[in-house]
Amino acid sequence: MLAKRIIPCLDCDLGVAHGRVVKGVRFKQIRYAGIPWELAEEYDRQGADELIFLDITASHERRETMAKVIEKTSENVFMPLTVGGGIRELADARTAFNSGADKVSVNTAALKNPDLINDIAKYFGNQACVLAIDAKRRYGREHGRGIVDTPDGECWFECSFYGGREFTGIDAVQWAIEAEERGAGDIMLTSMDRDGTKDGFDIELTKAISDSVNIPVIASGGCGNPEHILEVLRDTNASAALAASIFHFGEYTVGEVKECLRDGGVHVRM
Repeated sequence: MLAKRIIPCLDCDLGVAHGRVVKGVRFKQIRYAGIPWELAEEYDRQGADELIFLDITASHERRETMAKVIEKTSENVFMPLTVGGGIRELADARTAFNSGADKVSVNTAALKNPDLINDIAKYFGNQACVLAIDAKRRYGREHGRGIVDTPDGECWFECSFYGGREFTGIDAVQWAIEAEERGAGDIMLTSMDRDGTKDGFDIELTKAISDSVNIPVIASGGCGNPEHILEVLRDTNASAALAASIFHFGEYTVGEVKECLRDGGVHVRM
């Protein structure tokens, strides 16, 4: 049985000198959390399995800053690093890999140009391509949608892009299936409804996606304590859980989360 992964996520605002890590609620209400490479080194010491950097202010001018952040992080951090935000073409992915990244995450650019997934997988390997999906619940039954029964009623899940500022009309379940066919190696699945709320992961969303694909799904959005991670990894086919606030602000360590998972019968790396 493959070990489940615990992945801290660093949302980076590169609009200030050297960059900083921030955290919001439902993609808003942003607050400062720390220096990227300092947090990365701490999570490496705590035993995190991977680390995800997301440039939430991605632009051409700031891409060089993110490259420098990854280069500095790579000097002392040896777990796999994923970089997302501003990856619009193969050249951007190549820059990230040359800076020390192991994977790149794509969202907006892939929704606008799905062939980008094929291209990254072809030139850098499936394992290097992570598709990020930011999904929001839409209640009611619509023709052609992947309808899911939830305690709050029937719903489907709509993909957003541009950091959750715009919606696409694209069904998240169908998009995940297509992304796997195109060569994506992982799906980073964020519930916009739960992001930063600490109310727990969206189990119905995570289950719908992880039951529909054969590639690893990283559950994201809503983690408030280790029990939430235990729930999503025990009750869905997610391969990993992502968290930010509980780690950034010292509420729990990666080690404490893994201890909770082991006590709950979930296989995790030491």
